[in-house]
Amino acid sequence: MEALLEPLQYAFMQRSLAVALLIGILGAMAGSYLMVQRLALLGDAISHSVLAGLAAAFALGLPLAFGAFVAGLLSAASIDFIRTRSPLKADAAMGIVLSAFFALGVTLITLIQKQNKIDLNHFLFGNLLAVSPADLRDTAIVASLVAIAIVLFHKELQFYCFDRLAAQAAGLPVRWFDLGLTVILAMTIVVAMKAVGVLLVIAMLITPPATAYLWVRRFVPMMLLAIAIGSASSLVGLYLSFFWDLPSGPAIVLVASLVFVITILINPRRSWQKQG
Repeated sequence: MEALLEPLQYAFMQRSLAVALLIGILGAMAGSYLMVQRLALLGDAISHSVLAGLAAAFALGLPLAFGAFVAGLLSAASIDFIRTRSPLKADAAMGIVLSAFFALGVTLITLIQKQNKIDLNHFLFGNLLAVSPADLRDTAIVASLVAIAIVLFHKELQFYCFDRLAAQAAGLPVRWFDLGLTVILAMTIVVAMKAVGVLLVIAMLITPPATAYLWVRRFVPMMLLAIAIGSASSLVGLYLSFFWDLPSGPAIVLVASLVFVITILINPRRSWQKQG
């Protein structure tokens, strides 16, 4: 108990623990919808694309979060444009946009570094222990907005995610749901990026929901279990980074990945056999 309470003596750890908990919840909620739609690569594409937005915002003197958010929306719009205007499948469109935006981001940062010193590792891997009160406030606001949207449109979102064509035939505005989920995903990635970085944020979106999916197949229980796994992984990973002097983002992702591996090992029937 003393070891658990020791980090709480420091204000920066109190903020970090709160942000870690919120990110675990946010990532699980947004990732659950990606999971049931089999669009895990979409989260990867948007998370890598925000690097270009970060670099552009830095160069223009704009808020970094604004640049990242705009880049996330542009990448999603680009994927949709390629998918609807060409015979290419969605995964090909995502791969093209992911690599193009990420390459643009690295190029912009390289050019900016000739004049200004930028810590690329901070963008790529995050720094949860350095979150500010403003970061905590922004994360809490985003988490509240996402939770409210999911509660208000829970039935419609489920219908849309599991059977898009039927939802469209029933008169649901599926294009607006596309936009809404993209906005939720982009906001989640922007706030989570500060903690775990561009390269690792996809793990917080996919690993907890994927682990939960191996245990339960009903959507609501799966999301709740994913929230529990994501939150616990975030807190345990942060404690490990505090006591063992580890990078906080990778520590959190490793804990979530370990839970997934344990699930594979102790629950092989559900993990490997197709369920009806």
